Amino acid sequence: MRTDLRDRIFKIKDQADLCKAALEVFNYQYDNNSVYQEFITSLRKTRDAVKTTDDIPFLPVEFFRNKKIITGNLPVEMIFESSGTTGVAPGKHFVNDLSLYEESFLKTFLLFYGDPGEYLIAALLPSYTEREGSSLVYMADRLIKRSSYPLSGFYKGDIEDMMRTIKNAKQEKQKTLLLGVSFALLDLAEKLSPDLSGVIVMETGGMKGRRKELTRSELHAILKEKFNVPSIHSEYGMTELMSQAYSKGNGIFYCPPWMKVVIRDPLDPLSLYTETGRTGGINIIDLANINSCSFIATGDLGKLHDDGGFEVLGRFDNSDIRGCNLLAV
Repeated sequence: MRTDLRDRIFKIKDQADLCKAALEVFNYQYDNNSVYQEFITSLRKTRDAVKTTDDIPFLPVEFFRNKKIITGNLPVEMIFESSGTTGVAPGKHFVNDLSLYEESFLKTFLLFYGDPGEYLIAALLPSYTEREGSSLVYMADRLIKRSSYPLSGFYKGDIEDMMRTIKNAKQEKQKTLLLGVSFALLDLAEKLSPDLSGVIVMETGGMKGRRKELTRSELHAILKEKFNVPSIHSEYGMTELMSQAYSKGNGIFYCPPWMKVVIRDPLDPLSLYTETGRTGGINIIDLANINSCSFIATGDLGKLHDDGGFEVLGRFDNSDIRGCNLLAV
C-alpha cells in the first residue's frame, strides 16, 4: 500500500488537495487493481486519458457482488458484507487494513460530533448484530469502546433498560447518542414514545423488509414528534466504502474532506453534472478506500446543494434497497 498516500489522505484540507490526491489514488488503483483496470479498458479509456477528477471512471457498485475488488496484494483481514435482498448476491468488501477503516470513521466522528469518549452511545441495531460482517456494527462497536460511559453498548430486547439508562444520562446532563436502524427507531417511537429531548437520535437507514417503506421526511417527521426532538440525524454509509457522511437534520449530508459526492446523468452514466440541484446517480470518491476502489457509482439517486451538501432521493428502479441509509426521501 502507498503509505505516503494514506498519510496525506487524512490531511486533505480543501478541494484542491482532494483533486490532487484523487488523481494519485486513481493511478495507483489503475496499476494495482485488475478488476478496475479491466473495467476502464472496457470503456476504451486509458490511464493517460485521465487528466482531471472529472475524467476518472466510477466502478458500478454491483461489481462488489461477484468480483473481489482489491488494490495491492496485502492479506484480507475481514470481509464486510451487505445485507442484500432475497435472490440478490450481497456486496462484499475485502478489507486488508481495518486500522484504515477505524481511522476514517473515528476522524469523521470527531469532525462532526467530537470525542466519542464524551458520549453515552446506545446502539439499537437488531438484525445487524445478529449477522457477521456488518461494517455498521463494527463501527458502532469501536465507537462504543471509545465511550467512557460504562453503560454504552448494544441494546436488543432490553429496550426498557436502555430507556432507563438514557433517562439517567439526561438527568446527569451526559451527552447521549442513540444510534439506530430506522425500523427499530420507529418501533421504539410507536410503542413507548419516549421523551428524548437533548439526545442526538441518529438513523442509519434499514427499513427493508421490516416495515412499510417511508420516505426519509415521513420517517423523520414521526420520530421528531414521538421523541420530542427538533431534528433527526442520519448516517450515510455503504458496505463498499470506508467513509461516511452525516446529516444533522433535514436529510442533507456532508462529507469529510477525503470524501466527495458527484452526480452523474441517469441517462448517460459516464457523464457528470457540473451544476448543482439536478437529480441523478450518486457517485462517490472515497480516498480512504485506497486498498479497494475509491471511485464508486452507487445505485442511489440524489442531488448536490450549493454549499457542498447532498441529498439521497431514492434508488434506481433496478437497484435493490439495502440497509445503511438507503431510504427514499
